[in-house]
Amino acid sequence: MSPEPEVKASAPLLLVDGLVKQFDGFRALDGVSFQIRPGEILGLVGPNGSGKTTCINVISGLYAPDGGSVRFRGKSIGGWASHRLVHIGINRTFQVPKPFHSLSVQENIQIAATYGQRGTTRADIDYVLELLDLTGHAARKAEELNSVHLKMLDLARALATKPVLLCLDELAAGFNPGELTHVVEQVHSIARSGVAIIVVEHLMGFIEDVTDRVIVLNAGKGIFEGVLADAVQDRQVIDVFLGSQHEV
Repeated sequence: MSPEPEVKASAPLLLVDGLVKQFDGFRALDGVSFQIRPGEILGLVGPNGSGKTTCINVISGLYAPDGGSVRFRGKSIGGWASHRLVHIGINRTFQVPKPFHSLSVQENIQIAATYGQRGTTRADIDYVLELLDLTGHAARKAEELNSVHLKMLDLARALATKPVLLCLDELAAGFNPGELTHVVEQVHSIARSGVAIIVVEHLMGFIEDVTDRVIVLNAGKGIFEGVLADAVQDRQVIDVFLGSQHEV
């Protein structure tokens, strides 16, 4: 990834329509529909078990859908393997990063750039290191990093594949308020380059600061779509989070 001018586009990059995912008869996703455009930051929020991570697991190829469709740039991609999706521009981070612990930060990023590259040009690794404040840690082994730097390394590895759709699964967990402010700036910078970003997160403040709009899920169904300020005034959303201190 390298710095690019801000992108404005109206055509959906990703279109999810009636998505269904079942596990032993349990519908983790039950007809979820939404779309996202280049440069947009979309939040998937909801209580535990609502289907947020399952949704991005399907989009990123960890699970095949059991119904509905996932279309990327007009092409049906439901059921494609993760490595295949990386090469067309879809990547993600994980709640628990799993780098190559014995390799350095820079080596981890270089491997992602080499084997996950999209197109003929390699990502600017120095730019990725600088963007995520990892330049000073480039020579350190991944096993020496704290939890915050491991999350940034996970994000750096995803960016090194030059995604145009990036899914962030609880990236902000474990960050202090100052670090969260900086992460918000970094995510906005990525979006300004034209990358569409789907954010799964429990921290309401982070979601409010980083997203353009949200989809609220409950029991595998979408119950609200719009800006977060309106979501917290919606009667159905309030009922869903009653007793959970509004942790969405």
